[in-house]
Amino acid sequence: MSSTNAPNSTATETAERPEAAVPSRARRLRNGRRPAWLGWVGGLAVVLGCLALQSQLYTGQERTVTTVFMFVALASAWNLIGGYTGYACFGQVGFFGLGGYTTAFLVVHGGLSFWLALPLSAAVAAGFAAVVGLPLLRLKGHYFAVATLGVAEGLRELVLNVPRWSGGGAGITIPTAGAKAPTSWIGNDGFYLLFLALAVLSVLVAALISRGRTGYALRAVNQDEDAAASMGINTTRAKTLAFGLSAGLTGAAGSAYAFQQVTIFPARLFDVDITVLMVVMVVIGGAATIAGPILGAVGIAAVSEYLRQHFTEAHTFTLGALVIAAVVLLPQGVVNFTRDAARTRDFSLLTNIRRYRL
Repeated sequence: MSSTNAPNSTATETAERPEAAVPSRARRLRNGRRPAWLGWVGGLAVVLGCLALQSQLYTGQERTVTTVFMFVALASAWNLIGGYTGYACFGQVGFFGLGGYTTAFLVVHGGLSFWLALPLSAAVAAGFAAVVGLPLLRLKGHYFAVATLGVAEGLRELVLNVPRWSGGGAGITIPTAGAKAPTSWIGNDGFYLLFLALAVLSVLVAALISRGRTGYALRAVNQDEDAAASMGINTTRAKTLAFGLSAGLTGAAGSAYAFQQVTIFPARLFDVDITVLMVVMVVIGGAATIAGPILGAVGIAAVSEYLRQHFTEAHTFTLGALVIAAVVLLPQGVVNFTRDAARTRDFSLLTNIRRYRL
């Protein structure tokens, strides 16, 4: 009798709880969780679209998009330490300048090819960050931010005071033409592809880190570092790894930028505005997300270019006002707001402001 009723009871239970009959994958899709492969397919489609877009751009547009690619790489790199780990690094431009001047030194004084100098410059920036990160990452909050800013300023002063090797304030020129050039200048088309590759690399590293154990460790450090350490997470190793990877990717972008500009100056490669743009792009797009830095970089670049063309005199002021408005209305960033709003079905900006008590 019991054996006869068992299937009926199971059928009844399934009827009462229809979600039990739905496969787990379908249930995840119904709950709004997309499969992991969908993100990779979407990323590949974007890359292929960027490759196809190149043939449709004239010279000025191609340079603008190339700059966007550079800032996608820089913002994604900063997101590793500032977004996932929660350590606001205000001296990120120091690694950018270090990568650029390392490339200039290796090409000018060492006669190396740019294609060898690029990875070496990234390694130098990553190694330097790992060394200075051991003491600096013991600091927290604004102490860490000010300390990293001091490191960037120290690197700029070092470059200024060794003119024999760096050219000092007069700058240094990387040979890109003629018999003395180890590597010829690759042109606008070449730099478009180079910075696209660096952007893809930076986003790919961020994606792999965020989905692995290191990403969970970094999020734990961001939430409560002491609690993370008490649970057995090696917080020092996790923070140093994120800092080193972030600096290495930033140094690679600085290396490519130096080769693109040919003649570089300390004021250009150690400009604090570069760090400010990285931070703003991540904050507006959404910190600790993969798509956030991409959307932030593309959005700010597009708005900035539009304002530069239509509001020439008030371009900077208008852009600053829009950034302030975006931060006030969407303090968690566009990606995080969209994700939360889709889950709660509440797209009200007023509710969002109240939620964050602004």
